[in-house]
Amino acid sequence: MEYILAFGIAACISYLITPPTIYLAKRFGLVTNSAIRKHPAHTHVGIIPRGGGIPLFIGFLVTSLLFVTLNKLYIGIIIASTFTILIGLLDDYFDLSPYLRFGINLLISAIVIGFGLGIPFISNPFGDVIRLDTWRITFDLFGKHSILPFADILALVWLTWITNMINWSKGVDGQMPGFVAIAALFLGILSQRFIAHDVSTTNVLFFAVIISGVFVGFLPFNFFPQQIMPGYGGGALAGFWLGVLSILSFGKIGTFIVVLAIPMLDAIYTLFRRIKKGVSPFKADRGHLHHKLMELGWGKRRIAVFYWTITALLGCSSLFLSGVEKLMAFTLVAFLLALFFIVIDKKNRT
Repeated sequence: MEYILAFGIAACISYLITPPTIYLAKRFGLVTNSAIRKHPAHTHVGIIPRGGGIPLFIGFLVTSLLFVTLNKLYIGIIIASTFTILIGLLDDYFDLSPYLRFGINLLISAIVIGFGLGIPFISNPFGDVIRLDTWRITFDLFGKHSILPFADILALVWLTWITNMINWSKGVDGQMPGFVAIAALFLGILSQRFIAHDVSTTNVLFFAVIISGVFVGFLPFNFFPQQIMPGYGGGALAGFWLGVLSILSFGKIGTFIVVLAIPMLDAIYTLFRRIKKGVSPFKADRGHLHHKLMELGWGKRRIAVFYWTITALLGCSSLFLSGVEKLMAFTLVAFLLALFFIVIDKKNRT
């Protein structure tokens, strides 16, 4: 019952804070004007307020303080989230360089890792685990501290990758809030099977339902026709929170890859496509899956619901799949998505 209450409160706070955020974004110029700011990846027209990360962060913070038992690691999550939303607001106003944002992503990920987050081992889909905590560096600096180089470096790469990957999948009205809310719930459910960090199963599930709740509360204002965009802050928070959640719930990195196979594969395809063209991986374009679906004549509502539906179906399947079966499911989705891109690209060239 407490989890349902936490979900409801998070959703209500996010919902109630969004209208004043829309007003303030317009008042202080945190907007995207498609007639002035030509961005190749954007699909909207007109003047749309940004700053959607504000109600998401406030809903997360308030609900966490009400329901979560704070410890060192969760305090680190809150601090890192605070920096994420601050950078997001600066980007919403100044349009920061993607290279600067990437560097800041690394620093923010390093903050939460410094508070104890890491990936001590990875589940081997064929059995057993791959240990990453065998090499430990211990030092004294106002007390005894330990660093697990392999575990910490992998966590740094993973969090930074997920932060950017999720942020790339917010190009259509309502697309990102829906699939993030669904993915968080499934990761929360699956996290109850095993916990590998100094965070109780209760805290992890509260963290999951709070994430889901704030995005559900924000969704009515972002669904087509959107009244506010998530902005960089909203997209980065979504990726950062889901990345942290996947680590907190032990070997659910594999589950995460299955549940969010579509945005994951879309991001991988985008990187390879840009590198193949000889352009920067950070250079925005209209080659994402949602752009391809729009080229087929799909409407924005349909694309958003498609993302939600696939995430829900893959989430349901992940409840019953073993390690090898998850790998097979991801491979199948990868094959189908690659085939789709090949067909669409050939159609566009003819």
